Amino acid sequence: MASAASRTPYNASTPDRTHFGSDIPLARLDDALANTAWKASEQPNETTSNATISFRSKLSSRWKSFRSQCVDTCRNNTGLLLVAASQLFGSMMSVLVKKLNSVDPPVPPLELICVRMTITWACCVTYMVITKVPDPVLGPKGIRLLLAFRGIFGFAGLFGSYYSLQYLSLSDATVLQFLAPMSTAVAGALVLKEDFKRSQAVASLCSLVGVILIARPTFLFGHFGRASSGGKADPEPDVILDGRSMLITRELTVTPAQRLGAVGIALLGVMGSTGAYTTIRAIGKRAHPMHNVVAFSTQCVFMSSLAMLILRTHIVLPTRLDWIAMLLGIGFCGFWGQILMTMGLQREAAGRVTMAVYVQIIFATINDLIFFHSTPSLLSIIGTAIIMTSAIYVAVTKENTGKHKRSRSMAVPMEDSTLEEGLLANQEEGFEVQTNGETVELDDGLEGEAQHDGIKPS
Repeated sequence: MASAASRTPYNASTPDRTHFGSDIPLARLDDALANTAWKASEQPNETTSNATISFRSKLSSRWKSFRSQCVDTCRNNTGLLLVAASQLFGSMMSVLVKKLNSVDPPVPPLELICVRMTITWACCVTYMVITKVPDPVLGPKGIRLLLAFRGIFGFAGLFGSYYSLQYLSLSDATVLQFLAPMSTAVAGALVLKEDFKRSQAVASLCSLVGVILIARPTFLFGHFGRASSGGKADPEPDVILDGRSMLITRELTVTPAQRLGAVGIALLGVMGSTGAYTTIRAIGKRAHPMHNVVAFSTQCVFMSSLAMLILRTHIVLPTRLDWIAMLLGIGFCGFWGQILMTMGLQREAAGRVTMAVYVQIIFATINDLIFFHSTPSLLSIIGTAIIMTSAIYVAVTKENTGKHKRSRSMAVPMEDSTLEEGLLANQEEGFEVQTNGETVELDDGLEGEAQHDGIKPS
């Protein structure tokens, strides 16, 4: 009992104040509560704040979804965009050519081709030598014959279009020139077994109709198309394409035989352009893009130099700074136009990617308006809208390859899916599969069953 009485009773200590000194940790909690109460009094209504946050989150999610779709569309149409960019450089080259023709003395077309292709050849070879690309001049072994055909076909297409412009109006020659994308699509489907859908054929035909409305050839429109824009027939061309307006003669008399021969040569040029596009597709990524351009430039320099020697063409030397600047600009634009065209054709089916070639006439019309103050007619505006609509349709209707692969993997039978997933997972981690005692690598497109003895790290 004595021990029980000796116990000290428990006394609950209650603070006698509500504020404490800075040496007591509870003071920080008190300050935090005071700050929280002050901030709460400064905030607006909770309902309005929640609505604002919800609106911002929805807007942010929609923007992210839209941006993701745009990125996927661009990645899915890289080849189409590269060819369209090449047409922009080609159109800028046309502006420089027309400006250069106004400089006295004018530059002969063969000399211009030779100088332009020499600059292109030098840039390509220099780049490949610096970056140590093997075989910068002849190209990789095994495809040198294809590279030679690419150069021959390319020069044939260039020569056909240039020659036809001596006896045909620019509008007539333009319509013939733009038969090349359609014929390239057919050649790609027949020779290379590429997919060419009916929708792409319809879009290509619609684009050709748009070209006809812009060019308004005399064999379809007579002189009505030219007179509709200004009240009288205009002998000057509305647009220039790829710098080819320089060969248009001002002679009013062209015999039927000359016109018929020019049409035949123009069709041969279309066949040459078709062969060049198809050959680039056949070469694919087995060669560097600049190997294709070097092959084309080599043929053009050789043939144009030979033609100048045979025809005894007088060579015009530059005497003015603007003359030199425009000549270098022509070489620069021609170089990038050829490079981007080759890169686009390497990444896309010929029938689809050549749809972007029609965009060139849109760039030409815009440049005429900006640099030469040539107002497009109503038919030109309608034709431009048709071409743009067709190109956009072809771009947005391409099937996403990633989605196609995922949908194909979903179609694998259940008993095989587990095995495939395991093998593909091993491949991603760097594993090899031993089949019948031999080590083999697994591809992404592996299908069906596989009997394996063991798995080991690669």
